[in-house]
Amino acid sequence: MKKQLLALAATLVVGVQALAADVKVVVSADQPGPVIHRNIYGQFAEHLGTGIYEGMWVGPESKIPNVRGWRKDVVAALKDLKVPLVRWPGGCFADEYHWRDGIGPRSKRPVKVNTHWGGVPENNAVGTHEFFDLVEQLGAEAYVNANMGTGSPQEAAEWLEYMTGEGNATIVEQRRKNGRDKPFRIHYYALGNETWGCGGNMRPEYYADLYRHWATFLKTPAHNRPKFIASGGNDTDTTWTDVLSKNIRHNFDGIAHHAYTFPTGRFEGKGPAAGFPESDWISMLSQVKKIDDTLAKSRVILDKNDPAKRLEVYFDEWGSWYDPEPGSNPGFLVQRNTLRDALLAALHFHVFHAHAERVKMSNVAQMVNVLQAMILTSKDKLVLTPTYHAFKLYTPFQDATSLPARIENNPVYKVGATEMPGLSATAGRGKDGKLYVGLVNSNANQPAELTLQVGTSAPKSVKGQLLTAGAMDAQNELGKPAQVVPQAFEAQAVDGKLTLKLPAKSIVVVAIEG
Repeated sequence: MKKQLLALAATLVVGVQALAADVKVVVSADQPGPVIHRNIYGQFAEHLGTGIYEGMWVGPESKIPNVRGWRKDVVAALKDLKVPLVRWPGGCFADEYHWRDGIGPRSKRPVKVNTHWGGVPENNAVGTHEFFDLVEQLGAEAYVNANMGTGSPQEAAEWLEYMTGEGNATIVEQRRKNGRDKPFRIHYYALGNETWGCGGNMRPEYYADLYRHWATFLKTPAHNRPKFIASGGNDTDTTWTDVLSKNIRHNFDGIAHHAYTFPTGRFEGKGPAAGFPESDWISMLSQVKKIDDTLAKSRVILDKNDPAKRLEVYFDEWGSWYDPEPGSNPGFLVQRNTLRDALLAALHFHVFHAHAERVKMSNVAQMVNVLQAMILTSKDKLVLTPTYHAFKLYTPFQDATSLPARIENNPVYKVGATEMPGLSATAGRGKDGKLYVGLVNSNANQPAELTLQVGTSAPKSVKGQLLTAGAMDAQNELGKPAQVVPQAFEAQAVDGKLTLKLPAKSIVVVAIEG
């Protein structure tokens, strides 16, 4: 009996290995799709906790090395990430922000209370000029979010004139007096944020009328016109997409959509950022499908209401959101960043690539010290998070041409009643001419083995990087050896077959070498 059981076990193992060997990723290099806009890898910096103050801005007088107040180490790390776009000043903060509080001598700027995030003083040290200094240091584009919640159409229009005006109007001369002769280059300008919630608790029909009113007065020189953004839906709600695309025509280029991911699927009692069970792991990763489904529905709506494909979709807030870190100010949204967050980011990238025809920008929340951050700081030290490394792996996809990538015999990953595809793939032709493939193995326990084909033939070799770790909640902490760092990854074809072996819970991005 024992011999029979051993024989059966051996047969099952062989069967599993055979099934794994049958998994195939096929890239159709002869079917180029839309360009994956670099701004899909955009960032978000809000006046929230230490996301700007301390985390990035320390002031010109600080002993921490800085350039005009912005930390040298943080800016260097973000430049290395090739950050293409920064959204500012919020978020919910935007709809209580009055831009005139943030210009002129910093010592004379008013101090307000940040009522949304922690009830702490806001000294307005970072305003319009400081923000544009940051994006210019980064070589990034600027996305400014205007205050529709407590502001006025006059205020929104005059801010735009202050930033872009070229003549000798008083407001332009004020900008020059404040140290900026040349107009700022602004790429995106949004009216309101989360207008369904913290931005005013509006109905989509009301907001559409309000947008039409305000947008009438948004005027810039033709060569410095930003794309104008309307505040759209939240989570899986596409009602706003339908209403806005039907009812707005003037100064309207795109719709902003938000969706955060909570382990439990509930805003109250989200779940911990670390020390979680595997059920929380799969719950987080499997929820990315909701974003895929929402974007698919949005595209159907837009194709009906905007057949000329003039309107774009901007997923300008997304990412993980957990229960507050114990001992922190709950209003500062401090959370740990683990390997799970890196895979979550990569799966988002794959979805945004798949919808690149309409999705032209997204902004992870947020850059530093807040929610799913790229960087965590403490005084003069910093650490790069697993999410940072996920973004770094995918930089070749910025402005790449998307290519279809299908997975044959994709294994199912299941924990309890929750299941999802075990593997995810994306492909694109980079600006350097190389063909890149991104792969995610979401299974927390089982490695995956697959063959890679381009059309009907196997590449000779691939070379790239792998991101994984031993634990689901592995993280990089200040003062400790980093647990989640990229490793070299390569594979060679054998007998005309290129096999890739992906560890459990891993991300791999490779360039096809031949």
